[in-house]
Amino acid sequence: MKVLVSDNIGEAGVEIFQLQEGIDVDVKTDLTKDELKQIIGEYDALAIRSETKVTKEILDAATRLKVIARAGIGLDNVDIDEATKKGVAVMNTPGGNTVTSAEHAIAMMMAMSRNIPRGTQSMKAGKWEKHLLQGTEICNKIFGVIGFGNIGSRVASLAKGLRMKVIVFDPNISSEHIKKAGFEYVSLEQLYERSDYISIHVPKIDTTIDLLDFEAFNKMKKGVMIINCASGGIVNESALYDAVLSGTVAGAALDVFSTEPPGDHPLLKLDQVIATPHIGAFTKEAQTNVAVAAANQIIAYLLHGTVMNAVNVPSVSGELLKELKPFLYLAGKMGKMMAQITKGGIRQLDIEYIGKFPDLDLKPVTISAINALLAHFVQDEVNSVNAITFANEMGIKISESTSKEAGNFLNLIRVTAVTDEETNLLEGTIFGKDDARIVRINKFRLEVIPEGHLGLIHNLDKPGSIGSMGITLGKHNINICRMMVGREEDGDRNIIFLETDTPVPPEVIKEIEDLELVISMKTFEL
Repeated sequence: MKVLVSDNIGEAGVEIFQLQEGIDVDVKTDLTKDELKQIIGEYDALAIRSETKVTKEILDAATRLKVIARAGIGLDNVDIDEATKKGVAVMNTPGGNTVTSAEHAIAMMMAMSRNIPRGTQSMKAGKWEKHLLQGTEICNKIFGVIGFGNIGSRVASLAKGLRMKVIVFDPNISSEHIKKAGFEYVSLEQLYERSDYISIHVPKIDTTIDLLDFEAFNKMKKGVMIINCASGGIVNESALYDAVLSGTVAGAALDVFSTEPPGDHPLLKLDQVIATPHIGAFTKEAQTNVAVAAANQIIAYLLHGTVMNAVNVPSVSGELLKELKPFLYLAGKMGKMMAQITKGGIRQLDIEYIGKFPDLDLKPVTISAINALLAHFVQDEVNSVNAITFANEMGIKISESTSKEAGNFLNLIRVTAVTDEETNLLEGTIFGKDDARIVRINKFRLEVIPEGHLGLIHNLDKPGSIGSMGITLGKHNINICRMMVGREEDGDRNIIFLETDTPVPPEVIKEIEDLELVISMKTFEL
C-alpha cells in the first residue's frame, strides 16, 4: 500500500509509516495542484494538514485512493461530499490539539490583560513606558464562554482554575450537563450583559457568522475584552473596530480573521488589539500528537479495514462499510439537511428503518445521520466515534426502530427531529444500487437529489408563484439547474426545491420572500 504525505505533518508521523511493514511512503510537500493531480492516482492514502486542497478534480484523478487523514481538526480543504461519493474515508484527529488550543486562548487573555505585547515592543524600542501599561487583574472577573465543546469546556476549566467566575452559553448543550461540569448556564444576552471577558469556541456556520455584530456589542458591559481563537467571521470585524474606538471593548485578542492573512487590517492598527497568525493549535506537542494519530489511522484502515475518527463514515470494518455505503451516504445527507431546516435546540431524534434493508447492524447508519447533524453545531470536533457522546451532552434523546412496510418504496429511512419550537420529518430512499433521494419533507412529498446549492421555498399553490421566483433569480443572473415541486397533502401550499449553480445571496432571498405568493425561503448546502 502506498501513502503520500503532501504536507509537513511532522517527522514522528512519517517515521511510523517508514517502520510499518506493508506500507510504502512518499513525502512530497509543496506540490502544485497539477503536480498533485498527476501523481495522486498512484496512492492508496493521503496524509495532509491544511495546505493541500483535496478538490473534486483531485479526487477524480485519485483512482486508487481509499483514505484521507488530516493531521489536525479542520477539513475545509477537503471536498468531503465528493470523497464520500467515491468511497474514500476522510479522517481527522480531534483530540490532538484540544489542550494546545485551549491554552492559547488563556495565554491571549493574559497577554491582553497585562499589555505584554505593547510592553515588549516598547522595551525593544528602548523606551520605559510603565505609566502607559497599567494592566487588569483577572481574578474574580466574569469569564463568558460561548460554546462548550472539547475546547470551550477546557478553556472554562482553565479560567475557573484562575479563580474567575465562569458563565457558559451553548444552545446545543443541555444546561444540566453544563451545571454538572461546575459552571453556570446563561442565555447569550445574559452573557453579553455580565461578562468582563468573552471567549468564543463555536464553529463557523450560518447561524454563527457575525454572531458578535453591532447589536451584540451594544448589549455588552463597557470595558469587556474579547478573545476569538475559533474561526474568523464569527466576530464582525467592522463592529469590533467601532466597539474598540467607542470604549465598549477595552481589548481584543484575535488568532483568526475573516480573510487570512488579513493584510493591512484596521484592527491591527489599534493598541487595544493583539493578534497571532492562527497558531492556536500550533505547538510541538500538538503537531506530534496529530501526526502520530493520522499515521496510525491510515495504517489501521489500509491494513485492517478499521475506521477511526472518520467524519464521513462510522467506525466499521471494510466489508461492512461496502455493504452499508449507500445508506450511510443517504443518512448523512438527511442529517445535514435536518440541521439546516430545523429551528431551536434539538431535544429528540427518531430514526426509523422501514422496508427491506441488508441483514446487518444498522447502527453505523444511525451514527452517520447523527454525525452529519451535529457537525453543523459542534466546532470541528464531531465524528463517528464521539457523535453519540456529543448527542448525550447536548441533551438529545435518540431512538431507533425498524418495520417491514415501506409503502411505495423498497426501503425508507425516516428521521424526525423535535425541538422546543417545532417538529420536522424527513424521509429518504435508495433507488437502484446507490441513487439517494429525499422523498418527503414534513407534509410535502417530492423527489430531491441531496447535493449542491439548494433553496427550500414555501409558497401558495396559485398560478404565477413559480414564475415570479424564476424571474427574480434570473434578474440576478442566478441559474436554476434543477427544480422539484411538492404539494401539501391536505392544504393549499407548495414546497419548492431549487438547485442553483451558485448560492443565492441574502438580499435575493429577501426579495423572493417579499413576492406576493411566497411564504418563506431558506437556503442550504448539501
